[in-house]
Amino acid sequence: MSTDASARSELDPESHPDGAARRGAWRAPDSTSERIEAGRLLRRRLPRRALGTLTTAGRRDPLAILDKQNAGRLQDLLPLRAERMSQSPFAFYRGTAAIMAADLSADAHTGILVPSCGDAHVSNFGLYASPQRTLVFDLNDFDEAAWGPWEWDLKRMIASVVIAGQASARSEASIRTAVTTSVRAYALALRGASAMSPRDRFFTHLDAEAGLANLDDSSQWVLRRAIKQAKKRTGERAARKITARDDGGRLRFVDQPPTMTRLEAESERRLHRMVQRYLESAGADVRLLMRHYVLSDTARRVVGVGSVGTRCALALMQDGDGNALLLQSKEANRSVLEQYGGISQPRVFAELVAEHGEGARVVGMQRILQAVSDPLLGYLRIDGLDLYVRQFRDMKGGIEAEALDDGPFAAYAQACAVTLARAHAQSPFAPMISGYVGGGRTLGEVLLGWGYAYAELSRADHARFAAAQG
Repeated sequence: MSTDASARSELDPESHPDGAARRGAWRAPDSTSERIEAGRLLRRRLPRRALGTLTTAGRRDPLAILDKQNAGRLQDLLPLRAERMSQSPFAFYRGTAAIMAADLSADAHTGILVPSCGDAHVSNFGLYASPQRTLVFDLNDFDEAAWGPWEWDLKRMIASVVIAGQASARSEASIRTAVTTSVRAYALALRGASAMSPRDRFFTHLDAEAGLANLDDSSQWVLRRAIKQAKKRTGERAARKITARDDGGRLRFVDQPPTMTRLEAESERRLHRMVQRYLESAGADVRLLMRHYVLSDTARRVVGVGSVGTRCALALMQDGDGNALLLQSKEANRSVLEQYGGISQPRVFAELVAEHGEGARVVGMQRILQAVSDPLLGYLRIDGLDLYVRQFRDMKGGIEAEALDDGPFAAYAQACAVTLARAHAQSPFAPMISGYVGGGRTLGEVLLGWGYAYAELSRADHARFAAAQG
């Protein structure tokens, strides 16, 4: 099996045995053992130590990349984005997926492309409600998701462990433990996934509460607290806090500038058209559910760090008894993996984006990478704007890595690594990655050095950025 085959998407029928069958030449896929062996052989062409080389230092302009991103954003929100990113090296890192994609494009990579998060830092993992209303732990941000080299996700996660560890004044020993054990956890999770059938891999997920028994006491306490907080963060509770009922019984958003302002200028007709476009991408069950509601109000909402300045809004839906449903729409732009990382996307994937917009990319990749997803996910393209839609605050919660003690910090990094491995394992080429990675000890040492080098580069970028803000 050649490594060139890994650059083709299983979404593309030309790269799948069924495509060959339709041309009259049936061929079975490579076996798991064959793909594992192909990964081992890949070490001869690209030794694992080569992944530790950082080649970009001094050869790019990080502020120019941020300026390019800012050009298409809402200009009145850019000072808020700059303020948030200036607060700390870790806050800055969270908003610089584009810079890192450009940096990674200069490094050697394995050429094994998988569905990738594109922004897999430790704050983009967290808790949310499954359709069965249980809490799961998984990736929770897919704005940059696309096909990319598997190690780019892992490198972004590892660098975030180092930067978050340094930001909280941890010892080098603590950071080393968190990095090396999380890389080994990624390797072992991939090995375990490769031994499963594709169907079993598909249904595997991390149930937050079921995983408590496997943690030490201090880590259990952290997770229990996060679960308790997440269960309170419901759409219904959010509606009670950010809306008010007028004299006619209609729910309206309450202005909370600058993070939330009502969109008074939006015409009712255009808003209804946007809702209709969204429903065209939703399933029949969701379309029936939405017949219980009418659109009541809408507001602009500022979210995240890296997303500040993109067009984000809340739609307030209301049923006949005054019950509220909050939907969040968010602008979807090109993935940084493609735009700044230079990774060509599979033909079928590119055709999907061309026809339905970048929102379809975000939704499609979220459904691939998450074990279970919000059933109300959808997308639309209207007036040249690509958007995706999801529920707002559906028990969504996170864990502040910087605030954890050393033991829970390492355990959290390992949980993120296992989750990332589960996402990458959806690719047929996951066994090849497993063969290349091996047990994870060698790669852990390699990425530890790389993570420290990238953390130093990112800190210098942050200092330059903060100075530019005056």
